[in-house]
Amino acid sequence: MGLINRLLFAKPYASYQRGTNENTNGIIRRTWPKKMALGDLTKEEVWETELLINTMPRKVLGGRTPLEVYTGKSIALIA
Repeated sequence: MGLINRLLFAKPYASYQRGTNENTNGIIRRTWPKKMALGDLTKEEVWETELLINTMPRKVLGGRTPLEVYTGKSIALIA
């Protein structure tokens, strides 16, 4: 549950986190609606959404994905 909490909530007094935080919440809510019991999710379901979030280009990262920033390598998103 720690991973979910870190994704859903910004740190207190860290206003610079709100924009990215709200964007990430929107991505999560496209998959799982509000008031859904997140504790019932399987590890595979969480992993799929984590992969979606980490492979989505972000404006704040200059069009790069979080995965590209973390690994330092470019990924092809063309299927």
